Amino acid sequence: MPLPPTPIRVAVAGAGGIASGVHLPALAAAGEAVRVTAVCDLDPVRAGELADAHGIPGRYTDLAAMLAAESPDLLVVATPPVAHREAVIAGLRAGAWVWCEKPPTLSLAEYDEIAACEKEGGPYAAYVFQHRSGSAARRLRRHLATGELGRPHVAVCNTLWYRGHDYFEVPWRAKWATEGGGPTMGHGIHQMDLLLDLLGDWDEVHAVAATLGRRTETEDVSFAIVRFANGAIGSIVNSVLSPRETSYLRFDFTDATVEVEHLYGYDNSHWRWTPAPHVTDQDRIAGWPPEEDVPSSHRAQLAEVLAAMRAGERPPASGADGRRVMELITGMYQSAFTGRPVTRAELGPPNPFYHALNGGDPARAAAVLRRDEHEESSNRD
Repeated sequence: MPLPPTPIRVAVAGAGGIASGVHLPALAAAGEAVRVTAVCDLDPVRAGELADAHGIPGRYTDLAAMLAAESPDLLVVATPPVAHREAVIAGLRAGAWVWCEKPPTLSLAEYDEIAACEKEGGPYAAYVFQHRSGSAARRLRRHLATGELGRPHVAVCNTLWYRGHDYFEVPWRAKWATEGGGPTMGHGIHQMDLLLDLLGDWDEVHAVAATLGRRTETEDVSFAIVRFANGAIGSIVNSVLSPRETSYLRFDFTDATVEVEHLYGYDNSHWRWTPAPHVTDQDRIAGWPPEEDVPSSHRAQLAEVLAAMRAGERPPASGADGRRVMELITGMYQSAFTGRPVTRAELGPPNPFYHALNGGDPARAAAVLRRDEHEESSNRD
């Protein structure tokens, strides 16, 4: 059922940095469209501090108690990844729509368990993939739909970031049981989601991954080649070892190359639209970039979630649309750990990687990721 126009009652699960630094400002920017009524965190001090800083009346340490007492229309989940599944399901069962931070879940099995709790017309669970929501990405999506730029041929998707050893001292980071994976899961997911949002379904992926410089259970770098259903081929690199940080996407079409380079968010100035040599119509070229300039942001995606709630419609980055990037990530890990290409059709319940991104075998994963280290040790012996 569609919700009344305003205000949408919002509760927040998780009072850490992503909630205070990003979600609460985005909710504040929504103005009278929303009213944040409560925040929940296992740490009562942290919950109280966040509530006090933003004038939120309710503060809880138990999610079930908050949902029962506040009956929110929307639950924002800003917890560490290991808590996503439980929080999202609790919100849906309490009748709340949910907007959950990335990564959606730790596995495809968890994602599908959440989807089974949704109801036709809502509530639905959507996930934070804010790079879809900038004006340039929206314009490029429209060009793809109309064929304005011709067929897609080649894509490049790089998330080259730097995280020092201290970053991984947070207990839940880079552990299979609590974060699900490394930069393939926790960092590159935003660029990969935008890649898939624009190019659509993929058919096959061949990937490698390694732990080269950080003391983690998971990889700190991965590479992949992806074949898309539309015939395009893409390359993907995810790294937390890259001192000059950048997030870069490139699409080569028949009639143009379109690129975006930024770090954690873009506006129109970060995009480049280059016509192919045979395209000389300046009026046509001038019409490629968008007229409006809406940066990618939680604020922009939140507006889409709120609009979907009022209409009683499934929001973007939910259901099958939100699952696509989890499928690709799963296929990348399976390919890296098995040494062979993986097709999207393989990723069902009989597959052990459907249930855990390391295939349920962390020892085997460690041996693959640290192959050079083990080989050097064997040579020394």
